[in-house]
Amino acid sequence: MTRVLLLADTHLPKRARDLPAAVWDRVDEADVVVHAGDWVDLATLDRLEARARRLVGVFGNNDGPDLRARLPEVATAELGGVRFAVVHETGGTQGREARCEAAYPDVDVLVFGHSHIPWDTTTPRGLRLLNPGSPTDRRRQPHCTYVTLTARHGALEDVVVHRLAPRFQ
Repeated sequence: MTRVLLLADTHLPKRARDLPAAVWDRVDEADVVVHAGDWVDLATLDRLEARARRLVGVFGNNDGPDLRARLPEVATAELGGVRFAVVHETGGTQGREARCEAAYPDVDVLVFGHSHIPWDTTTPRGLRLLNPGSPTDRRRQPHCTYVTLTARHGALEDVVVHRLAPRFQ
């Protein structure tokens, strides 16, 4: 069993001074933290690397040369027998499933960010698309969010979109 925390679009320190305490608590509980880009500052990467048991991350469109030097555009990992890919952008909602199926034929789950909108769909082929939203910048969403899940024996279990308390928004 692998406990996974999905994050994206933290935008620190522009959208918030720090991650909410509830997110740091989940970092401590997770076996793997996955971050789908738009960190904005190198300090967030350094802190997550120091605190997480394992970190899988990519750069986003708002990440500068220092983050791009340390992070790939696409990352892959096998967690609990589930093949994950992580990328920041997947394009618009129209045609997303078909584009992602074509671009990522050898994975079971694609984690992405960019929109700040939580997303959980499964394509006709069975590719699971997950966007955790943002824990610091809800944009047009009612809540700031992140996702937890368990990967076990090649399957996902307990996929939950967590809403943060209003004081963190």
